[in-house]
Amino acid sequence: MTEELSGRRIVVPETRELGQLVRMLEERGADTVPCPMIAIRDAPDPAPVEAWLRRFAKGTCDDFVLMTGEGLRRLLGFARRLDLEPAFLAALSATRKITRGPKPVRALREVGLAADVPADEPTTEGIIAALERYDLTARRVGVQLYPDNPNERLLKFLKDAAAEPDPVLPYVYVSEADDKRVIAVIAEMAAGQIDAIAFTSAPQVRRLRDVARASGREAELRQGFERIVVAAVGPIVAQELDALGVQVNVTPHDNTFFMKPLVRELAAALMKDHKC
Repeated sequence: MTEELSGRRIVVPETRELGQLVRMLEERGADTVPCPMIAIRDAPDPAPVEAWLRRFAKGTCDDFVLMTGEGLRRLLGFARRLDLEPAFLAALSATRKITRGPKPVRALREVGLAADVPADEPTTEGIIAALERYDLTARRVGVQLYPDNPNERLLKFLKDAAAEPDPVLPYVYVSEADDKRVIAVIAEMAAGQIDAIAFTSAPQVRRLRDVARASGREAELRQGFERIVVAAVGPIVAQELDALGVQVNVTPHDNTFFMKPLVRELAAALMKDHKC
């Protein structure tokens, strides 16, 4: 344990792994401010997911694009409830698996499988760049989508490559912290009572933005961002912040888009800021 973050107040918008991220920061002496922005739920209408699983379990897909680790875990949950898990895993094993970033790779390892084609970078563009090396003519490609991103660019690429995309959206995002809690965090940021915020997903950024807009606190949020160190776990989150005009101060190096490298880089940035 170290104390390099002693006295630093850091907002943590993570939900699923909130406890783990809080522990990592507090082990370095930080005073964390948990504010879980987004919760993850199974798709409210299970019928399309179940129909997709039944098709996939019959071996209909030649390829499967995994965008997130959460997506695979949710599909496994649906398959388990349908008594399709063995058939789903058998089909998954026989299918060429294309992964965007380290999280779907980790989810595959949890079931004893490995990625066949990793994206060049953990983005849609990285997936497309990797797939451009292959002939996709007449291949059926399962595409695991994630909320707020229908990924029309990837689906169009597949169609233009003469493939047949078969998308599935197994989960949705819902609001977690109530608006009053989010507004309180915005006020603390603007008042200089927060030292940093550590974003681990783009929807967290969008939720903060939406609450600020709905409550007439956009200027206050901009002021808050200008006063703190802003950390983003990877390029997708950084792009979302950039679209808001927010300068990202910290991202993990060497394509290690996990929480541990994020905490390490955030600690280094705050220590440097303190010395200045």
